[in-house]
Amino acid sequence: MTNGTATPTDLDIRLEAYRTELTGYCYRMLGSSFEAEDAVQDTMVRAWRSYDKFEGRSSLRSWLYRIATNVCLDMLTAGNKRARPMDLTESTPLAQAALSPRPDNTWLEPVPDARVLPTTDDPAEAAIAKESVRLAFMAALQQLPAKQRAVLILREVLAWKASEVAELLDTSVASVNSALQRARATLAERQQPGADAAVSDPLDEDQQKLLDRYVAAFEGYDMTALTALLHEDAVMTMPPFDLWLTGVGDITGFMTTLGAPCAGSRLVPVQVNGLPGFAQYKPDPEGGGGFTPWAVQVLEISDGRITGFHCFLDTKRWFPLFGLPLHLEAETDQVEEGA
Repeated sequence: MTNGTATPTDLDIRLEAYRTELTGYCYRMLGSSFEAEDAVQDTMVRAWRSYDKFEGRSSLRSWLYRIATNVCLDMLTAGNKRARPMDLTESTPLAQAALSPRPDNTWLEPVPDARVLPTTDDPAEAAIAKESVRLAFMAALQQLPAKQRAVLILREVLAWKASEVAELLDTSVASVNSALQRARATLAERQQPGADAAVSDPLDEDQQKLLDRYVAAFEGYDMTALTALLHEDAVMTMPPFDLWLTGVGDITGFMTTLGAPCAGSRLVPVQVNGLPGFAQYKPDPEGGGGFTPWAVQVLEISDGRITGFHCFLDTKRWFPLFGLPLHLEAETDQVEEGA
């Protein structure tokens, strides 16, 4: 099938084959799962409308990435940088804890692995892909100017040649190499909390046991058991609130005071940002039994302890994205992850 002879159905199938990897690329560029999906949809529409002008001098994949890059650069012209709470404020002692929300477009957003990580039989390639959507790396990318961000992702995550990136960005190989060098230097200077997270793929036996113990401790709301699992410098965040806590004492203290309504919660496993995570359902405050969505939790693990405990609370957005129900019956202990 050559350019100009594809039927609409053929073209739709060819374009759809790239949706997951393009969503991953746009997510890394934009830091937002919803904006990434919008960007990919815009890319697909532009490609469909201009396919008759595609001359075939590059591959269809390269052409789509060129369109997607331009879409993302246009979306980033406002200069908005997605962030985590620790990128914006100092850690707050528990005694001064206050829940102050910020607008949705402030925050780096979680994303289901299935939306952004294409299936691959290469374990090394899969590991790099997962590492490149972890929250710490995503937060680091947000520190880069838009074009440096694109260069770093294309060269270091997607393993494009410098000449291929130069062609995509209409620039020189020297310019690409310079941008990559500056991007690497910026990331080296700004080590992000959570960057040392070490999660094997799949989880090794010790990591799985740690998660099993975490579920038992959290669902039992056993602060003594939870303390044994948290690193002494563990960090807890709760977007859209800018509050973040450091240390076992403040985290467990918060959970037994402001967070006390979470006692009796149920946790459902999810694959999120290349890390283990859980959908948290807490007892329905309206009564009548059952559980209502409360947070998507993303856990960072290092040296056998939980070092990061990130709770994304906008459940009306996140639970449908992960294909999760908006209610659990009282007798339901587990549900299948839908995403």
